Amino acid sequence: MAKDPKSPNRVVADNRKARFNYEIIDTYEAGIALTGTEVKSLRQGKATIGEAHAGPSGEEFYLFNAYIPEYLQANRFNHETKRPRRLLLHKNQINKLIGATQREGFTVIPLKIYFNDRGRAKVELGLGRGKKLHDKRETEKERSWNREKARLMRDKG
Repeated sequence: MAKDPKSPNRVVADNRKARFNYEIIDTYEAGIALTGTEVKSLRQGKATIGEAHAGPSGEEFYLFNAYIPEYLQANRFNHETKRPRRLLLHKNQINKLIGATQREGFTVIPLKIYFNDRGRAKVELGLGRGKKLHDKRETEKERSWNREKARLMRDKG
């Protein structure tokens, strides 16, 4: 799950089902406002964003339902595990995302949480539209064909 700690972008949580369930149109990088115990817990690499989504709340954008477990060494000063967390985006990005979700029926899905080269926690957001069942079948068919093709090429030499 987590990459080499010396690499510039160390992935903490990855939403692998997002690209299967959604057709991702555009991606954004957003900062995330965290408390100290949340950062320490993220550095241990135990967060999950499988059921998480992002959405507007007033003039700001929030990450909802992302699970960051409690930091065990932080007795009474711990954080709430599934609280809404504010995303740090530029105003024009927020307006574009709000417009896309309200008018055009898109969804904003967190794709991964990682630490950048400066040690800041970032969230990669994907603007996407939900796939229908036949689209998911098509994706699965294409993926299995590519796997089979690679196997045949490897066996032929």
